[in-house]
Formats: sequence, C-alpha cells, structure tokens
Amino acid sequence: MNISKSKLETLFKELPENIDIEEVMYRLYLIQKIEAGERDIQEGRTLSHKDAMERLSKKWQN
Repeated sequence: MNISKSKLETLFKELPENIDIEEVMYRLYLIQKIEAGERDIQEGRTLSHKDAMERLSKKWQN
C-alpha cells in the first residue's frame, strides 16, 4: 500500500492526542480499502444491485 505524505499528515491531524497503534493501523487499513473501492469504480469493476443479490443468494443457498 502506498499513501501520500499529505494524506498521512491529514490523518495525523485528525487523530486524538492519545491513540492506540491499533487504531492508527485500522484507519490506514480503512483508507486503503476505500481507495481500492474507488479504483474499482473508476475501472468499471462493479456489480449492479440485482447482480450482487443474485450472487449472494446463490452463495447462501448452497
């Protein structure tokens, strides 16, 4: 995962004065997942609601 220095600065400015390292790791993980989702949308790797429901219903029926 690559993250820009400016995004890190913004993240650290928004953090409370005292924070667990686990919380920092979680927030970095969240940023990574959000950016991956945004890339998927830009590149057209999405499902319609109908397709997602069909895929999930097949998974849970087995």
